[in-house]
Amino acid sequence: NRSILDAGWGVFLTILRSKAESAAKEMIAVNPANTSRTCARCGHCAKENRLTQAEFRCVSCGHAAHADVNAATNILRAGLALRHVAQAA
Repeated sequence: NRSILDAGWGVFLTILRSKAESAAKEMIAVNPANTSRTCARCGHCAKENRLTQAEFRCVSCGHAAHADVNAATNILRAGLALRHVAQAA
C-alpha cells in the first residue's frame, strides 16, 4: 500500500513539475513534516499548537491563525530558503 501511495505522489509531482515548467514557473518540493505544528511567527513546534483541525494557536507566543494558513506560510518559507540555497550554490 505504501509503495502505491509513494508512486501516486511521484506521478503527481512529475506532472506538476511539467505543468510549472510549461507555464515558466518554478516548483520546489518541500518536506511538509511538522509544518502544521510549527508556529509561523516564533518557530515553536509542538503538537499542542494544533487545537483543532482548523485552528492553530502557539503555546509559546500566542500567535493564532487558521491551521492551513499557518502551515502554508511555513511551507512557503521553506521553499524560499531552498531556492536561496540553490541560487547561492
